[in-house]
Amino acid sequence: MDAIAKLLETQPELEADERLKALAEDTSRPSREDAEAAVRTLLAYIGEDTGREGLLDTPRRVVRAYEELYAGYGHDAEEILGRTFGEIGTFDDFVLLRDIPFYSHCEHHMVPFVGKAHVAYFPVERVVGLSKIARVVDVYARRLQTQEHLTSQIITALDEALKPRGVAVMIEAEHMCMAMRGIQKAGVSTLTSQFTGAFRDDPAEQVRFITMVRGRP
Repeated sequence: MDAIAKLLETQPELEADERLKALAEDTSRPSREDAEAAVRTLLAYIGEDTGREGLLDTPRRVVRAYEELYAGYGHDAEEILGRTFGEIGTFDDFVLLRDIPFYSHCEHHMVPFVGKAHVAYFPVERVVGLSKIARVVDVYARRLQTQEHLTSQIITALDEALKPRGVAVMIEAEHMCMAMRGIQKAGVSTLTSQFTGAFRDDPAEQVRFITMVRGRP
């Protein structure tokens, strides 16, 4: 269980900013100084001179970059999806957000994978703000990930928080761990998808979702 989950379980009354402050003060985590020292160790390991001018501030910059790149650990998808709106009239079709860009990092090699997510859901009486769905993608993308787990986390968060008639998630991404190292095959796309409810049970709805994602009439 990660630190945020522990805080949510043991101190559910804390507001988001208080949880982040508590997380920052968590004595079980290495300090910023420890993190910067680890960067210096890695620089030395690859053969660099950690004392040269161009690298003097690199450990500090890397740690600051990590705080941004992995900011998803400090946010909670359930909280983001907590506010919904009921003024939808007679709308009874699915809502689709297409081409949501994201940047994540492979948990096996800690190198980026970059792509876009397509997310749809069938609301039941109430809808969530469109930006909230994009934020949920970022919450999970800005962690160490596999694409399969990222797909599963997004769909589970929406399914549990919104209780819709169905959710569809498709993710397309290029993995730098395959492009930059190993087999070194640039330009290869990996596609994952998962469906719940009406999307899972009705193949016609899956086809309609995929057709709308692809932009064909």
